[in-house]
Amino acid sequence: MSEEQKVKQEQEAMKNAQAAEAKGTEQAAEQQASSGADIEHEETAAMIARITELEAALEASEAKVQEQQDSVLRARADVDNMRRRTEQEVDKARKFALEKFAGELLPVIDNLERAVEMADKEDESIKPMVEGVELTLKTMMDTIDKFGLKAIDPQGQPFDPELHQAMTIQESAEHEPNTVMMVMQKGYELNGRVVRPAMVMVSKAPQGNVEEKA
Repeated sequence: MSEEQKVKQEQEAMKNAQAAEAKGTEQAAEQQASSGADIEHEETAAMIARITELEAALEASEAKVQEQQDSVLRARADVDNMRRRTEQEVDKARKFALEKFAGELLPVIDNLERAVEMADKEDESIKPMVEGVELTLKTMMDTIDKFGLKAIDPQGQPFDPELHQAMTIQESAEHEPNTVMMVMQKGYELNGRVVRPAMVMVSKAPQGNVEEKA
């Protein structure tokens, strides 16, 4: 074999070796890329699973928080309702107590007023006593006024069955029909609620006037 042939043979062998090495490198790169893709796919799947798990946990937490908020709102509503009921009961008890007290106090006021009306103002001997009764009556009226107890004194006003009790009806040409001619006993109302109606005499048109109009 000539020297030239040997050189060619060595060059050919070197080319084959380089080609084989390049092919091996390419295959290794492909295998590495495939392995990397598999690893990346596994990591992505694991990440998706973790995200799904976290989302489920978040939804469960939100549901629990919502349930707790609903419980708090219900408890608050119950407390508010209980407070309202308690306030209403206390208010009712207070009004009932005041109404009962007023009912027991009214006869005392009536007696004091009658004593002042019947007293002889010209009699100097009883003047100090009359003034004492008047002062007591005024003090008492000022006190009950603070608690919302008001007198119903409808002299000359139209008769109102909600506030007045007609004890008698009398013909009168001087008054419009259905007018309170005289108050026999004052009435009283407590915070707008009638405790005792005023006892009154009510006017009606004279019989002759009715016949003339007819």
